[in-house]
Amino acid sequence: MSERAKSRGRSLRRRRHVRRNLKTSPSRPRLSVFRSNKSMSAQIIDDFQGSTLAAASTYEKDLGGSGTKTEQAGVVGTALAKRAIDAGITRVVFDRGSYAYAGRVRALAEAARKGGLEF
Repeated sequence: MSERAKSRGRSLRRRRHVRRNLKTSPSRPRLSVFRSNKSMSAQIIDDFQGSTLAAASTYEKDLGGSGTKTEQAGVVGTALAKRAIDAGITRVVFDRGSYAYAGRVRALAEAARKGGLEF
């Protein structure tokens, strides 16, 4: 087994471990985070309907501007919170996936909280 395959397997296992402990409901959808080396994206997902309720990403021209990657993650968190509140969502369950709650993931979460989302 290649090193890449082992790493992917460990990542999937960590993600399953985190998601197993999440308690979502129709009134509390899941805020899911994706972090790559270059970008950051997050979406609020209703697992019961299988639909995305709000999303934001550094791939968007107005969100992926200048600044460090941590600052960009904060901008994504703020934009996501604004879009969620416009959609009538104020309470979510934070799903960090297989990523540690540090750095860009933490910056996104804190910006979303400041924007009005309740975790």
